[in-house]
Amino acid sequence: MAFGSMNSGTRQTPMTEINVVPLVDVMLVLLVIFIITAPLLTHSVKVDLPKASSSPNITKPEHIEFGLRDDASLYWNGEPVTMDQLAPRFTATAKQDPNVELHIRADKHVHYEYVARVMSIAAKAGLVRIGFVTDPSLQ
Repeated sequence: MAFGSMNSGTRQTPMTEINVVPLVDVMLVLLVIFIITAPLLTHSVKVDLPKASSSPNITKPEHIEFGLRDDASLYWNGEPVTMDQLAPRFTATAKQDPNVELHIRADKHVHYEYVARVMSIAAKAGLVRIGFVTDPSLQ
């Protein structure tokens, strides 16, 4: 720190050093506050929860196995169908059970146009749960 001299003949210049003492004081006060309040934030209530043993109830909803081959042939649960028969079948199935799932098994060489068309017909009929079945084995 620069101290002024007793010589009055010299010109006084402004002090160019930064006074960090107030900054250190504020930081120490904040540090003490955080040290005191931190354990209070992690306080939790100990509760003895009851023990229960149960097995999951796995129920398989009705689903439609729909197959598409690369030659554009369609199969409803293994039964051959045409594109014209899909809309009435999807509508009737959706009216019976709105939570029915449509599992699409498409050949890897089938054109996307056929898959999209089947999905569109199913969605218009009211089937909202549509999934693709794939083979998990690596080839």
